[in-house]
Amino acid sequence: MSFRIVVLAKQVPDTRNVGKDAMKADGTVNRAALPAIYNPEDLNALEMALHIKSKIEGAEVIILTMGPPRAAEIIRESIYRGADCGYLITDRKFAGSDTLATSYAISLAVKKLAPYHLVISGRQAIDGDTAQVGPQTAEKLNIPQITYAEEIVSVDEKQITIKRRLERGVEVVKTSFPALITVHSSAPECRPRNAKLLMKHKYARTVTELQEETRDYTELYNKRPYLQIEEWTVADLNADVEMLGLSGSPTKVKKIENVVLQQKETILLTDSDKDVESLMQELMSLHIIG
Repeated sequence: MSFRIVVLAKQVPDTRNVGKDAMKADGTVNRAALPAIYNPEDLNALEMALHIKSKIEGAEVIILTMGPPRAAEIIRESIYRGADCGYLITDRKFAGSDTLATSYAISLAVKKLAPYHLVISGRQAIDGDTAQVGPQTAEKLNIPQITYAEEIVSVDEKQITIKRRLERGVEVVKTSFPALITVHSSAPECRPRNAKLLMKHKYARTVTELQEETRDYTELYNKRPYLQIEEWTVADLNADVEMLGLSGSPTKVKKIENVVLQQKETILLTDSDKDVESLMQELMSLHIIG
């Protein structure tokens, strides 16, 4: 049995450039208004998985992502960097899932990939910043978890030792397999695309993508089955629909505000006590400090 590593990756809206149309009236993110990118800390997780793969002979890295059909791009990006294959969890019934419903769906998919040794994900996604999906998935799988992983101290086919990045220092912990690891942004950055892998897998597609393509790839896929990216729906996971989407999501958005920061005036300050005192009084009057 090969050493199997499942990497949880997510395609997220680029919240670093949020405009006025970024939120819908119901409090959900308007993903169509923002460019989609690979969640940054999931790239750190992918690099950690690839590092482990290089240390254990015969290890394989499998990407698991949940999202709309376009999220298959995350799988291709991962394969270009060294992952072996990937699965896309996609179904309209997943729409609106919070962390609880998402972790439920992901845990079912991971079980479908059993036997596995490690599940690795980024600490959190930039479109939510909750850091909940990884730990919740571990709980549903009933396996130990190591969060805030920064560095692999040692790893073999029986156990792994990890250095964690904490708020006031570091901690070194060890666990046997199977286990789940969430990776901190301070971990090594992911390697770039490999040119040979890019050329080999650039035509990898899901069934949904093939249906939308105007070119006929039938002969190509018959000759190269590794180019087919498998899709899993609610039925494939044998999931309870009531535990998915909005019905399975207890998290509710109470209120949203669209805050736009604008520069109205410029104040020039010197290092005099009078200017510093004036600035402090103004900041306190605006309830920015104090």
